[in-house]
Amino acid sequence: MRGSGFLAIWSDVAAQDLTDYRHWLTREHTTERVTTRGFLASRVFRAMRDDVNRFFILYELETPEVLDGEAYLARLNAPTPWSQRIMPKLDNFIRGGGTMVARAGRGEGATITALRIEKLPGNPQKLAEALVACDGVAAVQIGASDEARTSVPTTEKGMRKEEGFFSGLLLIEALDLTSLQATLQQARTIAPDVLGRASEPEVYQGMFALDARIADFG
Repeated sequence: MRGSGFLAIWSDVAAQDLTDYRHWLTREHTTERVTTRGFLASRVFRAMRDDVNRFFILYELETPEVLDGEAYLARLNAPTPWSQRIMPKLDNFIRGGGTMVARAGRGEGATITALRIEKLPGNPQKLAEALVACDGVAAVQIGASDEARTSVPTTEKGMRKEEGFFSGLLLIEALDLTSLQATLQQARTIAPDVLGRASEPEVYQGMFALDARIADFG
């Protein structure tokens, strides 16, 4: 059974810091996170755009209580030297986590959109199932953020220039860009109140994934 909690993070990275950031993510940071009690997996995506280096990271958690649990807070209050170098360089940083209230589909798609939504659908599971029925869609997830658990002051939080928050997450995973765009249009039709108060639907491609349940950290 998959975990009931999630943590989602967006950030921009300057061109001169890109190599350092990618190595930090793939060689230290995601490993540090998924070896923290309660973290199950990490997936890193990069926005398909040329004007900015924007990344989206999704962590799967056993439960939302992991967000303000002892193990994770201990990590956040003892950032590594590499994290201390990277954190102040992240721009447009947005972070939130809570409960995945709906999931539909099988597997994972390589082309995704991760929308920050201000209004959750009245029936999240119904919306997820309607969207996953669209051609070329692998999975849909809807999450509700918990501001209290996400906003606990920590050493790491204090190192960043800024930190935005969001109320909910709508994640659509597709097989290709055409399918994703068609599904977004369908979403606007069947849930205009949700999509009308969502972030701009950027397209991301999978870059890196790490699953604590199958990885060998030896």
